[in-house]
Amino acid sequence: MVLVDDRQSSPTPGHPLGSLPFFDQGHRDLWPRIASFVADHIAPRAAAADAGDPNDAARGFAGALADAGWFEYLVPGRAGSTSKPDLTSVCLIRECLAGGSALADGLYAAHGLGAFPLLVAAPPALRDRWLGRVASGRAIAGFALTEPDAGSDVGAIRTTARPDGDDYVIDGEKTLISNAGIADYLIVFARTSDGDTATRRALSAFVVETDRPGCRVAREVPLLAPHAIADLRFENCRVPSASRLGSEGDGLAMALATLDFYRTSVGAAACGLAARALHEARERVLSRTQFGIRLADHQATRFALADMATELDAARLLVYRAAWRSAAGAARLAREASMAKLFATEAAQRIVDAAVQLHGGSGVSKGTVVERLYREVRALRIYEGTSEIQRLVIGRHVVEHGIVLP
Repeated sequence: MVLVDDRQSSPTPGHPLGSLPFFDQGHRDLWPRIASFVADHIAPRAAAADAGDPNDAARGFAGALADAGWFEYLVPGRAGSTSKPDLTSVCLIRECLAGGSALADGLYAAHGLGAFPLLVAAPPALRDRWLGRVASGRAIAGFALTEPDAGSDVGAIRTTARPDGDDYVIDGEKTLISNAGIADYLIVFARTSDGDTATRRALSAFVVETDRPGCRVAREVPLLAPHAIADLRFENCRVPSASRLGSEGDGLAMALATLDFYRTSVGAAACGLAARALHEARERVLSRTQFGIRLADHQATRFALADMATELDAARLLVYRAAWRSAAGAARLAREASMAKLFATEAAQRIVDAAVQLHGGSGVSKGTVVERLYREVRALRIYEGTSEIQRLVIGRHVVEHGIVLP
């Protein structure tokens, strides 16, 4: 499997954008290491993971990622740290992981989402208890935000956390929660105010161990492409007040800050799927003959490959620009992150579809790589903010702030 280009100007394989100022030497060194790891430990398991139990596959991937130290990029400094991860490194890792297995990438992403609120808002006792274990893979994290009637509209969350002595009592339902069936703890967002659903300070965030009485998996959710995901139910689930992150009412801001940071990396995962699709398409058209010549020698084929390659490069540029802005200390990345996620996920859908088309009948045959990619790519346009939500964010920014003219 080829996940990197092999340019003669570079003695070792590097990321296609590696020569740009978005990357420092550490990033340039990171790419061949993660590419080699994925080729050896992730991609060979992808077909079996696609056909097997998602939770079992996710646990296997988690073990491999932990042993190789890749979780440490999500939790810099380990226990006691309050530093955010390096977003460019997270994007490089997710791009490569997704090209090998979207299930492995989904596990990694949810682990990061569950770690981020601890990094930025947990009291020292919670950081000391969990972050070292998260970094080493001894504990798996999750992020429980979405509900049956609260997806894009986070303010509509109905799960409640009622104060009772030194505890809170949590009741409610969560749906489509990644890592729910394998996580050791979840960041759970619940209503701690009786105010109107539009009240921004009605939500709070809690660290909830999954073995607490009253916290249970309601059902595993079979998706179009396998993913370690489930619905949750909380019934009289009692957690200590010390498990609250920040103050009461900080939950919405915390959720949005976490999604704002990780949204760019969804675009990176989309680039990984698209790059794998383009690679598979190129291999196919070089090896298949139609009407007496290789498919690669047909003008229509080259037009398709040209569009795929151009969209992939454009997507990568948007993704790594946003990550670079994060490293440069930008307080908010809403515009850049939304542009990166919107364009990269929509472009990846088109690129994977084109790869299926170039494969012909084998492209829709169960068990082929491009058939798996076709199922895996679809969810990226929905989770962590749908394409429609990203357009609203970008459009609002243009209206309120205008654009920079040459």
